Amino acid sequence: MNTRLFALLIVVCVWFKPTLASDPPNVVFILSDDQAWTDYGFMGHPDIQTPHLDALARRSLVFERGYVASPLCRPSLASMLTGRYPFEHGITGNDVDGKNQRAALDAPMREAFHQYASFVRWLTDRGYLAHQSGKWWEGSWSDGGFTDGMTHGDPQRGGRHGDEGLKIGRETMRPVTEFIDRATQANKPFLVWYAPFMPHSPHNPPKRLWDKYRRDGRAEDVACYDAMCEWFDETCGVLLDHLDAKGVRENTLVIYICDNGWMPISTNADDPNQKQWRQYALRSKGSPYEYGIRTPIMISWPDRIRAGRSDDLAHAIDIFPTIAAAVGERPPADLPGINLMDDNARSKRQAVYGVTHAIHNMTPDAPDDTLQYLWCVEDDWKLLVRYHGKDTTLYRDVHSWDDQPVRLYHLKTDPHEKIEVSANHPDVVSRMRRQIEAWHLVDLK
Repeated sequence: MNTRLFALLIVVCVWFKPTLASDPPNVVFILSDDQAWTDYGFMGHPDIQTPHLDALARRSLVFERGYVASPLCRPSLASMLTGRYPFEHGITGNDVDGKNQRAALDAPMREAFHQYASFVRWLTDRGYLAHQSGKWWEGSWSDGGFTDGMTHGDPQRGGRHGDEGLKIGRETMRPVTEFIDRATQANKPFLVWYAPFMPHSPHNPPKRLWDKYRRDGRAEDVACYDAMCEWFDETCGVLLDHLDAKGVRENTLVIYICDNGWMPISTNADDPNQKQWRQYALRSKGSPYEYGIRTPIMISWPDRIRAGRSDDLAHAIDIFPTIAAAVGERPPADLPGINLMDDNARSKRQAVYGVTHAIHNMTPDAPDDTLQYLWCVEDDWKLLVRYHGKDTTLYRDVHSWDDQPVRLYHLKTDPHEKIEVSANHPDVVSRMRRQIEAWHLVDLK
């Protein structure tokens, strides 16, 4: 063969071979646990102080209208990992059957779940080092494809939703900072999964923060939760400052999101239905209302992303495609999410969707058996469609009060969903309900 032609063929083959970017970004994924979308300084909260996340917001593209696929930790995290909805990957609740044979029933669910691609395995397959800390439901860190981590996942030793990993933030930051040290020393791109059990209960902030938020006229559960939000923010500061100290911040993609919302019970004291449920405020965690499913989503990559605020709809299923785009490759072709760095993709999005299932009784191979709601946000409209799937635990009281078949809200004028307007807009209800049902049927196939 002609030498020059052979050389040209080599160049063409190399040019079209999918490869990592020459300097792929590190990825730091920060996940708070049980925090309402309003409860940050950068989101305008009048009392809660979050200076480190506020600083991150100033360096980020901030989506104030972010949503999660499910208002519950385990299915929410599973959807972030895979870029798929709960009824696709099968993790619709926290347990198969509450406390009865929990570990034995959960094992086949985890095994089936790990057959789906996740952004963790996707990155480690491409040479990344990856560290897990904090909330983690799907077995051990190694089960999830991490190269290092904290959660052992052994039910005989109390492993369920993070075990040893839940020490991160509350007791120490060293496992994360030491991992970053090792990765940078090895000159390897890295992923940090930082998902501390914060501000999640137990609400036991340091006394200095507890004292800071206590005052006459403020309910103690509110003050304690507010202090937890600032404590979580402090730990984020330790992590972000360490990236700066190691000189890697400029080429690090930092993603922030919360798994689901939460509200103190005293904030809903006037609701007569609240008497049935005493753990937290109704219409927050476990529910499809804004205080259950809405979250700010931030993406920061100083080398590549211009900071600012966006009114575009963002979703937890977008995390995998966004990470893949940052690395310079395409994610699995059938993922429904978009690359949040792509202005054109965001502008074409018409709506976002999600689900709510029973909290502690999954039904393997039949996820819709426990379905409680389907929902859609389109422009300024939000529609909830109520279902009455199986709910065999006391957690059914999170939903049992709600017997209205549909609820419609106009979020621009009523962001806290105080005024239900379905009777005034039957055409909107009909149209959006058809959209929700079509979306659900398509994604179930």
